[in-house]
Amino acid sequence: MAIKKSKEELELMSNKDVAELIIEDSKKQFKTLDLFTKIVKLKELPESTIDKKIADFYMQLSTDKRFILLENGKWDLKHNHTSDKIIKVDEYDEELDDESELDEEEDDDDLTESQEDSYTDDDVDDYDDDDDYKDLVVVDEDEMEQDIL
Repeated sequence: MAIKKSKEELELMSNKDVAELIIEDSKKQFKTLDLFTKIVKLKELPESTIDKKIADFYMQLSTDKRFILLENGKWDLKHNHTSDKIIKVDEYDEELDDESELDEEEDDDDLTESQEDSYTDDDVDDYDDDDDYKDLVVVDEDEMEQDIL
């Protein structure tokens, strides 16, 4: 592996960025532990870092769109794979969008056009009746202080 970065440069890079360099340079797929072990060695971090930070590293990879976890349990860069997997995800999203549009159309159909036209601004004003507030009492701050004492 011939990553052309100094120790100082690697220290400033995130683990995800270093992982991308490793995978790109080696043109191989890696299990999480193997990949993180290489990062720890490159950055010259203590071995205890592996046990303490591997779960965080896994979470970082799984939320970064550059990486893909393959069925064999190994990580690779998404751009190394055909787009058919991505298309399937997009198709699924489109299906969901189509269903939500149908739901919206059904909701709109609940009211007939004549019902929609019959609503006016006065109806909205009537709805905001003061009856909702008839039981409320306004208390002055001074009165509250006296009640507490």
